[in-house]
Amino acid sequence: MSSANVALLGAIAGFTIYLGLPLGRLRTPTPRLRAGLNAVAIGILVFLVWDVLTHAWEPIDGALTEHDWGTVASGGITLIAGLTIGLAGLVHYDSWIARRRAASSRPAGPGAAASVELAPKTRSQAASLALMIATGIGLHNFAEGLAIGNSAAQGELSLAVLLIIGFGLHNATEGFGIVAPLAAEGERPSWPTLLLLGVIGGGPTFLGTLVGQHLVNDTLSIAFLGLAAGSILYVVIELLAVARKAGLKTLTTWCILLGLLLGFATDAVVTAAGA
Repeated sequence: MSSANVALLGAIAGFTIYLGLPLGRLRTPTPRLRAGLNAVAIGILVFLVWDVLTHAWEPIDGALTEHDWGTVASGGITLIAGLTIGLAGLVHYDSWIARRRAASSRPAGPGAAASVELAPKTRSQAASLALMIATGIGLHNFAEGLAIGNSAAQGELSLAVLLIIGFGLHNATEGFGIVAPLAAEGERPSWPTLLLLGVIGGGPTFLGTLVGQHLVNDTLSIAFLGLAAGSILYVVIELLAVARKAGLKTLTTWCILLGLLLGFATDAVVTAAGA
């Protein structure tokens, strides 16, 4: 299989994320549906945190077994740095955005009218969460693309094709995870917005496939996986706050379980391929 064909299949795997994105266009979902969508997204993202950290830890764990302390140190530092930037970095970024939003809502001076109406806070939070989820999933998908490209570069084309199929199925559920906060708040994103979110979340699979065919590097993969885990964990914390506010504990619990099971089910093909 030529490099161009491998890259094309990587693009297809990434852009299956668009299968789940149209759910964000749901009209006026009921409170129970909103809570359910939010909870399913939590379940999917919790699975992704586990999945990402497992893959990030594998090369470090292997180095520990072989007593390769140099690799352990470099991999461990890279993972810690990625987690810190992905999690704490988003906390500080969100605080900065909140301060700017508060400052822009104040009148410019005495007697000045606030002529610009700001969007409701819930809508802004939903859009920010969707963008953060797309970014975190995009970092994760870049690492997945690296795995596809690495397999093709090492001549393991059957494995590369199976990874493409598995990651494609996985990305279809991730698309739903991106738009769930918007659907839960009743905010219908425009088609251009969905297109942009899909590029951010799914496009890196294609880019990772291109890079992975020419660069096999565990440290680079660990770095992106660490960033992805940190950013997705931050979003999970935010979505849990939304779930608690809804007050539908039983429904939320079952839908989180459903999201987890969806994550495991779509990852089964990848596991069967030996990824």
